[in-house]
Parts: sequence; C-alpha cells; structure tokens
Amino acid sequence: MNENELSKIIIDSGLKVHRQLGMGLYETVYEQCLDFELKNRGLNVERQKFLSINYEGMRVENAFKIDLLIENKVVIEIKAQEILTDFNAAQLLNYLRLGNYKLGLLLNFNSKLFKTGIRRIVNGYIID
Repeated sequence: MNENELSKIIIDSGLKVHRQLGMGLYETVYEQCLDFELKNRGLNVERQKFLSINYEGMRVENAFKIDLLIENKVVIEIKAQEILTDFNAAQLLNYLRLGNYKLGLLLNFNSKLFKTGIRRIVNGYIID
C-alpha cells in the first residue's frame, strides 16, 4: 500500500474519531483513539516512536518523537489547538526530512470540521 492509499484510510479513521469525540479533548486522547482505529483496520502503527539522527558523525539519540508512524511510511502529528501554525508544519516537515519519510499528515482535532484541520506535507512541500 502506498502513502496516498494509506492517507485515505488515516483521514477516514480520523474523521470517525472526530465525529464520535468532537472537539475539546487532549491530544493524547485523539492519538490513542486513532491508534486503536488504525490497528482495527489492519495497519501497522507505532505510537510515540523516538527517532535518532546523525549530525556530522555524532549520533543524537531520541532527537524527536513521532506521534504515530503508519506502516513505516506516513508520519502523523496530532494537534488539538485553536489553529495550526507554520511552526506545526515546520516541525512535521523536519520529522519527514530527518526520518527520510515522504508523507506527513498534520491532524488538528480541535476544528469544527475535521477536513479544515488537515494539512498534508509531502517531500518538503505543504499542500493545503
């Protein structure tokens, strides 16, 4: 399954979680529920995965932590805030670049319509 096929399943699962729970909860609640939903759909999900990086020959252990990594291909960053900022997008972009992943989804569960809280970040480009 490629990244685009996975993203459809992820967004559909996120929509289900958002419809059932609504707005106003902590990010960890949405993260746990999305993890549960994706695993129920047969996907391999790693939650709160630490990744290390190399900097000029030095290994930086646990340099960053991914909320959810789906099938070792798609990085999910979960938010529950008023608005998504450029910092949120830059954070996910760094995760993609440093972890050598192609696709990231920034999912903000604190939006009235789930679709308005989704940002796709692909190979260094932000696509709204």
